[in-house]
Amino acid sequence: MESSRTVVQGVTARLVVSRACFLPLCMRLRYEPADPYVVRAAFFLHSDEPAAWVLGRDLLADGLEGCAGHGDVRIWSAVGRGDQAMYLALRSRAGTALLEVPVQDVKAFLERTEALVPRDTESGRIDWDTELAYLLSRS
Repeated sequence: MESSRTVVQGVTARLVVSRACFLPLCMRLRYEPADPYVVRAAFFLHSDEPAAWVLGRDLLADGLEGCAGHGDVRIWSAVGRGDQAMYLALRSRAGTALLEVPVQDVKAFLERTEALVPRDTESGRIDWDTELAYLLSRS
């Protein structure tokens, strides 16, 4: 689904349990030009209530080319080793999850986001007055 304001794509991914055990899961990627640096990812596994993560769009794009991220989010591609997958390692207080995602799906999603907001033009999409007012209201 895509509008002039939002890009949404469903992706079939796998939760890596061990070298020989994977659980299929649905992943939904969402991009809104009003929040141009961010991709929202929702992961559905045996529940109507997804696990939600906020990922940097640049981090996701950098993960297509090699290793990216540190700490709670790490992303890397295995395409150079003959695989057509990329991996997302997500860590929270609840534990760590390793997800295998088809590279082509992520690449297609990012291409659609970049058609709306090219990389390195994101700051022109932010309403800085609104952001500043929000920050000042919290202090």
